[in-house]
Formats: sequence, C-alpha cells, structure tokens
Amino acid sequence: MGRRIESLKIPGPVGLLEALLEEPEDREPVAAVLVCHPHPQHGGTMHTRVVHRTARGLRHAGAVVLRFNYRGVHLSEGSYDHGIGEIEDARTGLKFLRGRYPDLPYAVAGFSFGSRIALKLAVDYPEARKVIAIGYPTKYPERGYLLDIRVPKVFVQSTQDEHGPREDFEPFFAGLPEPKEMIWIEAKDHFFADNLEAFEEAIARVGPL
Repeated sequence: MGRRIESLKIPGPVGLLEALLEEPEDREPVAAVLVCHPHPQHGGTMHTRVVHRTARGLRHAGAVVLRFNYRGVHLSEGSYDHGIGEIEDARTGLKFLRGRYPDLPYAVAGFSFGSRIALKLAVDYPEARKVIAIGYPTKYPERGYLLDIRVPKVFVQSTQDEHGPREDFEPFFAGLPEPKEMIWIEAKDHFFADNLEAFEEAIARVGPL
C-alpha cells in the first residue's frame, strides 16, 4: 500500500492556499492533524525539514496530515499578515481537514512560529485531542492565551534551541496549567540538527491521540 498524497488549493480568507494532504502508508487513518509551518518571513514553508519530519512521524502513528503554506508563501495567494491572517489560514485548513474526515478525532501541531499559531488555534477548539508545539520560541511576551487552552499540550524542544533555550523554557513550562507534557530532544539547534531521526521518532510516539 503506497502513501496516499494529494496536492490541493484550498479557498482561504484572501485567496487560494497551497496545501498537501497525506494519509498513512500502511493503514486507514485513525486521526487527522493540521501541521503549521515556521515563520514565512524567515524562509518557513510547509516543506521545511522539521515540518516534513513532523508530518511523517504523525503518519507513522496513523494520522492523515494536512500541511499548508500561509498566505503569500510560494503558491498561496495574499501577503504576510503578522500572525493574524496566518491564524485564519490555519483555521481554514483545519475546517477543510475536518470536513474531509468528519468522523476522525483531530489534533493540531506546529513548529516555531507555527507552534504559536497551533496553540492559539487550540484555544477555540477544546474538542481537539491535543496540540503539539515544536520549537516554541520563548522570546515572545504574549502568552496569556496559553492559560485558555483546555486540550493536552505537548511541547517538543531541542536541548540547544537558541529561540527557546532551556533556562528560559523550563520556568515557562512550569507555569503552564495541566494537562501538559515536555519532551527534550538532544540536538544542536532550533532545527534539531544532527538528531532529526530522534525527533521524528518522538513525534511518532506522541502521536495524534
């Protein structure tokens, strides 16, 4: 059974959004997950290596995964909107995914800038099974929304993350309400350099449910 993959153009708030829908290679999906990519103004796309590995790990755990490019990225129409429009793009992607798989439980995930998008999205979707925040950047002071998330929060962080260093991240995580989980991956930087295999394995273990 080969990997089922579909390239899409999803109608979004300001135009079409380029997206990629991938089902598991070896089974029918047991859950659906939206994955959000890192900052579009710093080269982030749905094909960023960590995003690709996240999608593959989740597929190995039985999830169908939707990746998409925010407005203004590659073939997605529109332009960068300082995180505001990007949340609406993510909401559009999640609505599409839930419409395609209405009977499946769902989760949201994101890397770096995308982790903030996913966490903000989770505030409005308390029925989601979990939110997976990868490489969360601790430099942003806006954190109040995290107190409103009712779904389980799973943080996956590199031990040498320059944008979310351990000495900043640990007290940040300690202050978050339950349910929550923290996974540290021994790696050289924010992008899990030299240990993407361990990162992907961790994502597969976390899974969508």
